[in-house]
Amino acid sequence: MDDMRAVLHDSYGPPEVLYVGAVPVPEPGPGEVLVRVRAASVNGGETAARAGRLKLLTGRSFPQRVGIDFAGEVAGAGHGVTGLREGDPVWGLLPRTRFGSAADYVVVRPRRLARAPEGLTAVEAVSLLAGGTTGHTALVGKAGLRPGERLLVRGGAGGVGSVAVQLGAALGARVTALAGPGNLDFVRGLGAHEALDYTTTGPGSLGAFDVVLDTVGAGQEAYRRLLAPGGRMVAIAFDLDHMATGLARMAGSAVHGSRRTRFFSGNPDHGLLARVARYAEDGILRPVVDTVRPLAEIAAAHRALEAGGVRGKHVVRID
Repeated sequence: MDDMRAVLHDSYGPPEVLYVGAVPVPEPGPGEVLVRVRAASVNGGETAARAGRLKLLTGRSFPQRVGIDFAGEVAGAGHGVTGLREGDPVWGLLPRTRFGSAADYVVVRPRRLARAPEGLTAVEAVSLLAGGTTGHTALVGKAGLRPGERLLVRGGAGGVGSVAVQLGAALGARVTALAGPGNLDFVRGLGAHEALDYTTTGPGSLGAFDVVLDTVGAGQEAYRRLLAPGGRMVAIAFDLDHMATGLARMAGSAVHGSRRTRFFSGNPDHGLLARVARYAEDGILRPVVDTVRPLAEIAAAHRALEAGGVRGKHVVRID
């Protein structure tokens, strides 16, 4: 069996533990699709996993892989797969808690795939993928954001935040985005009605919001207090340095009180992937690519994400 390139790490640690190794090309089984990956992005969950902050989920068996999203084309299919042909451009995400899209090929079920947005390169498409599906689930599925409501996006320039700002504005909300001082004009250009420097603007000076989308995690309780009666906070991150306390608070607020927190781990299906692709094709969502690096420089991409100040996505090109 032929080998392919894949990003691996033999221990938890800083970005330097990552290396490109050789592993067998996966064989699609019945009901599975083999995808030739052309681009993947770097996401916060995988940097936390690589650093060993999610050991309860990722375990201690090595080598481990990185990468959760991908854009590329169909390279083969197992028995029983219909509606897809070799060469079809597709995008998708691996199942929850599974990593490995930073590689030449991945095998997935068809429900994890959809046709990639027309008119976008693989690099552009993958910059929207995780953020688009997460943002839609958060704002539409969990918060039920309505036109005219006040939306606060923490981390408005990041991979999820930059898409959520666009989507919130398209849904008719009044969007306030918190971002770094160098990214305020950037998030305004994405559709934010108000862009505030998180380094100088504390939660006490922000006023009330109907929906708060938290992509940061730290200091979450202070932002939950900004919710108007009946308001909804959707958290896609939690404070890894105070994990037990943060999870307990979120669990309690999800059940009790009028200002509730929804927390979820994204696991999008074909329908959601196709919906986000249509948003991109219709111009509702536009790609936001911070940097593009080759596979061999994925450690630098991880390092850049952890350094902060990202605008959209750090993308790894696989060719």
